[in-house]
Amino acid sequence: MGSLIIRNAKTVITCAGTAPRCGPDQADVRPIPDGAIVATGGLIAFVGMTAECDERYPSREGVDVIDAAGCTVLPGFVDPHTHVVFGGDRRDELRRRLAGATYAEISAGGGGILSTVRATRAASEDELVAATTERLDQMLRCGTTTCEAKSGYGLETDAELKMLRVIRRLDQQHPIDLVSTFMGAHEIPIEHRANRRFYIDQLVRQMIPAAARDGLAEWCDVFCEAGVYTPDESTEILQAARKHGLKARIHADELEESGGSLVAAAVGARSADHLLYVSPRGIHAMKQAGVVATLLPIAAFYLKLGRYAPARELIEAGVPVALATDLNPGGGFSPSMPFSMSLACFSMRMTLEEALVASTINAAYAIDRHDRIGSLEVGKQADLVIVNGEAVDLLKVGVPAIKMVIKGGGVVWRAQ
Repeated sequence: MGSLIIRNAKTVITCAGTAPRCGPDQADVRPIPDGAIVATGGLIAFVGMTAECDERYPSREGVDVIDAAGCTVLPGFVDPHTHVVFGGDRRDELRRRLAGATYAEISAGGGGILSTVRATRAASEDELVAATTERLDQMLRCGTTTCEAKSGYGLETDAELKMLRVIRRLDQQHPIDLVSTFMGAHEIPIEHRANRRFYIDQLVRQMIPAAARDGLAEWCDVFCEAGVYTPDESTEILQAARKHGLKARIHADELEESGGSLVAAAVGARSADHLLYVSPRGIHAMKQAGVVATLLPIAAFYLKLGRYAPARELIEAGVPVALATDLNPGGGFSPSMPFSMSLACFSMRMTLEEALVASTINAAYAIDRHDRIGSLEVGKQADLVIVNGEAVDLLKVGVPAIKMVIKGGGVVWRAQ
């Protein structure tokens, strides 16, 4: 890897400092006016003002130099909750929802997650790699440089491991770094609905050990929701995963107050996600246990749920908030972290600065990568987004604001 200098930026928003940010610190973005960044060997070697950069790095021979005049430089976005690997196409469900059908009605008719399960089981590993590559390319154009990716559309051992292998292959060959999560507990497969205990035993005794043994997953996730997994079942699955070295995260309180936030606190999960119906008791438990609230306003928007997670209450209670896209085939149609930020600001009462922190350093903490990404600091990966104009221009939905995306000190996408 060569060296890179970015200079003359109107502002460098570093998001530097400790993680996670919570309470008033959630808005601490630590900007540098007339900023500059130097990267060497894929890592950040300097962050400061352009005048100091020019003094310390006067020689430009063999160095790529980017003039960021009039631009804002940000950490690359971290998307800590996605279902980016899947087979099939559920855009017809979007049309049905627009015509008035609910998520539950679509699922009861054979749609929803189980529709994707059928398609994912039928798809080859190469087919899933090709389809997911296109979605990752879209995420990259929106400024995402690291994302979490879940299994969960296989719901049987071979298909779940196939999905995890796809994630590993893409992590090796795509510019975006992928963080792998096993989520065999995404649904109860239809063939085991009459004996759900059998499937849970499979999860605990066969699927989790296989995912951990092969080094295919770092995390384990469970959909703790009415009609899916109970709090007791979720606890059992996450505790079993921990015994095999997998770290815990959980889908919680999305469609009703499911108790998922309390499970997250009890098992020491790093993150509880969705949280549209989280209770004051759940918020308090998360605060006490140090659980991150990863909020997914894009899912609430496309699912037409009529409400959003209480970001303001979570922040004021001292719970660190992260944002994610929840990119998925049924309710997360946008790959854009800037769109998630827009919804967070205008539907969840977050400030721009809080949303920036939620999309960078707090999101990195939610997937345990805060020591290497999520902020612009010496020694961290040189993962950057260059925005035409001000950071607030990211909130202009439908208007391309990103000029360039840099991963590991190299330009991986630029606007034409």
